[in-house]
Amino acid sequence: MIGRPASHTIEGPAGLLETVVDDPKTAAPLGLAVIAHPNPQQGGTLDNKVVYTLSRAFVLAGWRAVRFNFRGIGRSGGMWDAGVGEVDDMLAVIAHHQGDPVVRGRPLVLAGFSFGGFVAARAHARVSPLPQGLILVGPATSRPDMPAVPEHTLVVHGEQDDVVPLSSVLDWARPQSLPITVVPGVGHFFHGQLPVLRELVLRHLRATVPAVHSD
Repeated sequence: MIGRPASHTIEGPAGLLETVVDDPKTAAPLGLAVIAHPNPQQGGTLDNKVVYTLSRAFVLAGWRAVRFNFRGIGRSGGMWDAGVGEVDDMLAVIAHHQGDPVVRGRPLVLAGFSFGGFVAARAHARVSPLPQGLILVGPATSRPDMPAVPEHTLVVHGEQDDVVPLSSVLDWARPQSLPITVVPGVGHFFHGQLPVLRELVLRHLRATVPAVHSD
């Protein structure tokens, strides 16, 4: 994507993992956000527009945002692993960046779009201590191994999503009594409504960290 920071590689469980780090410009990061991209089998990468929008929202809220390419995508080594190894990839990115003194000991939030939402939810359950937050956009709830999530999770879904039907998300959320934020008239990729998505995420982060304001 034009204007984004240069990517770097870190060690991952199946080879190198390509990452992009965005930091707030005015102060030290309030915390660390790690964001997972949609299904690479369908063209998903760290430069996906929804993933970029999530990254931008975190940076505006004062957080460090880390995007990464799953194994076998871009400069990341390894091969597609149907969602199993991809969770391990996300855990490796989290562990690597939590070791940075700039964000060490600060809050952690995981986020993901579509397949990346599934990966983020699976990774969330394996991080100790549990991350402070979880943000899922159009999560792939039709997968049989999509886990339940904490009650404070933000889930945003398009009313007219034709990739992950809204009914699937509601069926997954209903047993958890988990609220879903539905954006009317919007499809899976939030075409024309990315600013709305950004503001929803910012509002959620402000509620989590009330002292934070966007620029």
